Amino acid sequence: MTSPQPTPTHPTPTHPTAALSTAARSAATLSAAERRELVLRAAVREGLLDRDDALLAAFVDLDGVAASVTALHRAFPAEVDVLHAFAAKANCLVPVLARLRELGMGCEVASPGELAQALAAGFEADRIVLDSPAKTRRELAQALELGVAVNIDNWQELDRVDELLRAGESRSRIGVRVNPQVGAGTIGAMSTATATSKFGIPLADDGNAERLLAAFRERPWLTWIHVHVGSQGCPLDLMAEGVGQAVAFAEKLNGELGRRQVVGIDIGGGLPVNFADERTDPTFSAYVERLRAHAPALFGGDYRVVTEFGRSLLAKNGFTAAYVEYAKESGGRRIAVTHAGAQVATRTVFMPDSWPLRITAHHPSGAAKDGPTVPQDVAGPCCFAGDLLAKARPLPPLESGDLVALLDTGSYYATTHFSYNSLPEPAVHGFTVADDGGVRFELLRPAQSIDQLLRPVR
Repeated sequence: MTSPQPTPTHPTPTHPTAALSTAARSAATLSAAERRELVLRAAVREGLLDRDDALLAAFVDLDGVAASVTALHRAFPAEVDVLHAFAAKANCLVPVLARLRELGMGCEVASPGELAQALAAGFEADRIVLDSPAKTRRELAQALELGVAVNIDNWQELDRVDELLRAGESRSRIGVRVNPQVGAGTIGAMSTATATSKFGIPLADDGNAERLLAAFRERPWLTWIHVHVGSQGCPLDLMAEGVGQAVAFAEKLNGELGRRQVVGIDIGGGLPVNFADERTDPTFSAYVERLRAHAPALFGGDYRVVTEFGRSLLAKNGFTAAYVEYAKESGGRRIAVTHAGAQVATRTVFMPDSWPLRITAHHPSGAAKDGPTVPQDVAGPCCFAGDLLAKARPLPPLESGDLVALLDTGSYYATTHFSYNSLPEPAVHGFTVADDGGVRFELLRPAQSIDQLLRPVR
C-alpha cells in the first residue's frame, strides 16, 4: 500500500537578498548561477539548510517547471490533438504532480504507487496512462474500472485484459506497446528498443506483425499503439525513427482492417538532458522537427497523440544542496566528505560515466566560492568506498561547513531516494523568485525523521 503523502504548506515569503548585487534586477534577467545563489542564500537564512537540522535538501524551480511545460506545449502544432502525460517516475511527489496537472499535463504511471499518487494529485482517470511490463490482474482491473488508459506490454497481458473485459465493460482507451527494435543509444540501461528489450511486443520477430493484425481485427477495443525507444543517451533520430515505425505499423493495420481502428499513437518520452552546462539541449522543438521527418503522418490530423516526457521537463529545474562535513587529504588528493551521496544520486555514484553531475562550491552563507581551483573528490556519507559524486573535480577548495550544489537534479535524484545505511529522505522545497529578488519557498516533501524510520518496526 502507498504511504500518505505530505500536504504542501502555504508558500512562505522571504525578503530580497540585499547582499547579492543582482537582487535589484528583474528575476528574468538573472543567470541560472545567480538565481541558484539567490535561492541558496535564502534557504540558509530561513534554516532550510542548517548545520544541525538540515544538512541536505533538494530544491525545485517552480517557475522553470512552468516554462518547460509551456515550451513542450508550444513545440507541438495546435492542430494535433495531444495529451502531454508527465512520467511520474521522474518526480513522483504529489504536490509536484498537482502543479503539473494545473499546468495542463496528464500523468504516465508505471506502478500501483504512482497511480495512487496521480489520483491523489487530482488527475482525472482519462488523463492517466498506465505503463508497466509487470502489471498484475489487480492493477489491470483497477485501471479498467477507473477508466485509466492502458498500454498492453505482451501477449499474456493481452489475455488478462481479454478476461477482465469479458467480465465487464471499460471506458479505458487501450493500446499495445510495440518494440520497433531500432537499436540502442549510448546507455544500454536507458535503451528500450533493442532487439531483446524486456519492453513491448517486438515488431520484427517472426510472426508478430501478423499476430498483431489478428489481435486488432478480433478486438475492436484495441485502438492505440504505444512506442518508447529510450531516454538518456538516445539520439533524436533514433527516437524519431522508432516512432516512425510505430506510425507506419498503425497505418498498415488500418489499411489491412479497412477501417481507422487505430486512432492514437503514444510516442513515449525520453528526450535526453544536457548535463554538461546550463543549456537546454536538445529542445522539444528540435525533437518535433525530427518527428516530422520520420513520422509525418503523426501530424496529419488522423491520430491523437500522447507523450510521456519526464526528466526533460524537470531535471534542469532543480538542484540538491548539502553541507561539507569534513575536508581531508589522502594520497595527495583533497576529499570533501558531504551529506549527499548514493542515497540521492544513485545513478551518478554507480554509473559515473553515464550520469556525471555538475557541482558548484559555496560558502556557508550560500554565496558562490570563486578563486583558484584544485582537483578534489566530492564524497558522500554512505559507508562504502565508491560513494563518490566526483573524482578529481576542479573546484575552489572545499572546507568543513561549506555547501555543495548538485545541479540538474530536479528529476529522480532526491525524489527517488535510495535508503542505503538507513539514511532518511531529505526535504524537497519548491521555490519561485519575484522580480525584486525575493524568494518564496513551498514545502513539497518534509524531511524524514529518525522516528519515522523506526515506526514500521514499533
